[in-house]
Amino acid sequence: METMKISFACLLVLCTTVICQDESIRPRYQKFISQHINAGMSATRCNAVIHERGITKTNSNECKETNTFIRATTNLVKPICSQAGEPYGTMRKSLKPFDIVVCTLKNQGARRPHCDYKGQSRTRKIAINCGQGFPVHFERDIVHFND
Repeated sequence: METMKISFACLLVLCTTVICQDESIRPRYQKFISQHINAGMSATRCNAVIHERGITKTNSNECKETNTFIRATTNLVKPICSQAGEPYGTMRKSLKPFDIVVCTLKNQGARRPHCDYKGQSRTRKIAINCGQGFPVHFERDIVHFND
């Protein structure tokens, strides 16, 4: 009976730890989705989407200099953190290229809501940071498919 109580207590602690870890990563994963996932994105929609999603430099009202949207679903991007990616320094690099839209600020130093972006469509492998198996930061696109 005592062994069963200890086993149950250990199981409870383990489950609580896993739930807490998932909860701590959830806001970062949601921010990643909001800032970087848009399957229907086009190069002409940078201003509208960045404005709708309230994307700015972290903790400010300044326009972000560049923002990259991955034209895919989370079901295609999340696996980069496991079987669909490989180590790339401290990050993970996608094994396959993605269609992306890179939005670059045209009016440097502008503040929201006066951000004006030029979009460019590309096909690139991507490098992301992962936390507990979830994408949490878009680092960059990779031009050369063989690196």
